[in-house]
Amino acid sequence: MKSLFDKISFECSRNVTQSYSTSFSSAVKMLAPSIRQDIYNIYGFVRFADEIVDTFHEYNKEELFSIFETNLELALKHKISLNPILNSFQHTVAKYNIPNELIDAFMKSMKLDLTKTEYKSQEEYNEYIFGSADVVGLMCLKVFVNGDAAKYEELKESAMRLGSAFQKVNFLRDLKADFEDLNRTYFPNTDLNKLDEVSKLKIVEEIEADFKAGYEGIVNLPLEAKFGVYTAYCYYKKLLSKLKKTPSSEIKNTRIRVSDYQKYGLFAKCYFSYKLNII
Repeated sequence: MKSLFDKISFECSRNVTQSYSTSFSSAVKMLAPSIRQDIYNIYGFVRFADEIVDTFHEYNKEELFSIFETNLELALKHKISLNPILNSFQHTVAKYNIPNELIDAFMKSMKLDLTKTEYKSQEEYNEYIFGSADVVGLMCLKVFVNGDAAKYEELKESAMRLGSAFQKVNFLRDLKADFEDLNRTYFPNTDLNKLDEVSKLKIVEEIEADFKAGYEGIVNLPLEAKFGVYTAYCYYKKLLSKLKKTPSSEIKNTRIRVSDYQKYGLFAKCYFSYKLNII
């Protein structure tokens, strides 16, 4: 029965989320059960695409990505895929009428990671961020507002800015791996060989502005989504705070983390803020 296959597919997407990101999966658990699975389904899709371009170095990544792209198109067309991650994703796309242009923009940015190693202009950088992060925020927003078109338009800009903030924090935290292992430079007009405090703080200020705009949307999210998104926001804000305090020379040589002890404290603080209606 298709329902059994769908159940197994959903479990795969949930397992992918929990295996690849304990922090994000913890935030997803703060969402209402009615929308939790669909966020797992979106994450599983974007994670698999990202893994192809970032980690499968011993394989023909261009060929793997082409196969994945073809299977995605067929999954969306036929409303089924033997790839359980794509089967889960197409279910959520159909359920919430996620526009094809969001999916196409995401795949375009992922494909750039196969060949492009440097973003020299702000325009190139913004386009990549839009496809790799902003549209993921919009996909999730489609789930959060559950068909409310007016609410979607109201929160659209904030969702994009929050997606940008998350992605830029990841870029700053992963400077070493991106630059040394993948030979990529995302931040335009920034020489990572000579990253100084002035350049780092400029990037941090840009991210802080994105967070501020993103928070304005969080406070207006439906109750089903507010706590989970706020938890993710607080986690990434904590990461940014640690990055801001870390010398630029050290950022290039290590990967900043939030300890499990700090995560527990952070989640507790988020819970009380939510319950006290501070957000």
